[in-house]
Amino acid sequence: MKAPKTHNIYNPEAECMPREQLRELQSKRLAETVKREYENVPVYRERMDAKGIKPGDIKSVDDLKYLPFTNKTDLRDEFPFGLLAVPKREIVRIQGSSGTTGKPIVSGYTENDVEVWTEMVARALVAAGGTADDIIQVCYGYGLFTGGLGAHQGATRIGAMTVPMSSGNTQRQILMMKELGSTMLCCTPSYATYLGETIREMGLDPKKDIRLKSGVFGAEPWTEEMRQRLEQLLDIDACDIYGLTEIAGPGVAFECLEKRGMHVNEDHVIAEIIDPVTEEQLPYGCSGELVFTTITKEGMPMLRYRTHDICKLDATPCACGRTTVRMGRITGRTDDMLVIRGVNVFPSQIESVLVSVKGVAPFYQLVVDRVHSTDSIEVQVELDEKMFSDTVADFEKIRNEIGEKIKSVVGISAKVTLVGAKTLPRSEGKAKRVIDNRKL
Repeated sequence: MKAPKTHNIYNPEAECMPREQLRELQSKRLAETVKREYENVPVYRERMDAKGIKPGDIKSVDDLKYLPFTNKTDLRDEFPFGLLAVPKREIVRIQGSSGTTGKPIVSGYTENDVEVWTEMVARALVAAGGTADDIIQVCYGYGLFTGGLGAHQGATRIGAMTVPMSSGNTQRQILMMKELGSTMLCCTPSYATYLGETIREMGLDPKKDIRLKSGVFGAEPWTEEMRQRLEQLLDIDACDIYGLTEIAGPGVAFECLEKRGMHVNEDHVIAEIIDPVTEEQLPYGCSGELVFTTITKEGMPMLRYRTHDICKLDATPCACGRTTVRMGRITGRTDDMLVIRGVNVFPSQIESVLVSVKGVAPFYQLVVDRVHSTDSIEVQVELDEKMFSDTVADFEKIRNEIGEKIKSVVGISAKVTLVGAKTLPRSEGKAKRVIDNRKL
């Protein structure tokens, strides 16, 4: 029941703007943002002064490289309002993340910030085939987390019937999906997979009993192989979406139905790729750390915000007609990278191996430990329910295949443990993939 490969565009004037015209707009908005930051945010002013930079020195996108970076630690250090560029009375929304330790990360949004964010999500939903005739079921959590409210705002903006289910209560999710005839789904890819499995366990046929045509999935990294399995499981088009509270929530970038990278909303944010060690800008096509600068955000603008996400940028034309640069899938994080016996390991590398092996389900957990001063990594992965009738020899063949592929892709040996179906914890939010006992 996949959507036909037509390319509707929510705001053609902005999304299909000629590159040179877009660059001029970005330069103008960048200069205005830098001036506003310098005048209203002491932290930015001090850092620019320390580098000998004045607002008048920033005249175009080419000057972006002279500006200081912003990090997540800055939001914690200045919590809650130290980075506001407007008076508190102009803030109409606080969004954020609870964080696992220490102070939470929050960002203040003005009325215009919410408006801009809403349009960015609307663009994403339309790019995934969404129209006013759709019924969009939002299964992201509502609250400080930007997923639920962001998707809700975008769905409402395009005139779709919006079902604000939030996360959890899977049986009820599926009941509403079936009875209301939901046609689009918004949630994490791991929860979408869980929904798809549960639908089939309930004896429902995704092609006959469920009317989903597409889904917009984000909030956690996922691979191309996982997309293929998800599309088969739910019989949909699965599109990626990217965002973060500090910039604008989901909708900063999104896939169209070409599925060849996520279009960055460049009229509102500027994307860069830098070498995470030297901090030098890298050209399009090179893998490095993703950095964003907001150029229309009023409440808490971010100059050169280091996301710690690793990806590439692609400025080649897209068949959908949009001219904006596209970011590739997140292949890892500079701060989530595991160093195992001197080798850099990203969970996404392990996932790419697992989804290519027949007989295992797309649920896994990495357990890292240190025994007698030596690092070890165990990969726990669920067997597909269909494998329960197989022999011990079949299980050993699967275990060996996974082990060999991990060593080939990552460069180190890992202990592979096959566990029964539904043994590992399910997530209705972001999936917890790594347990690092070395830090305990």
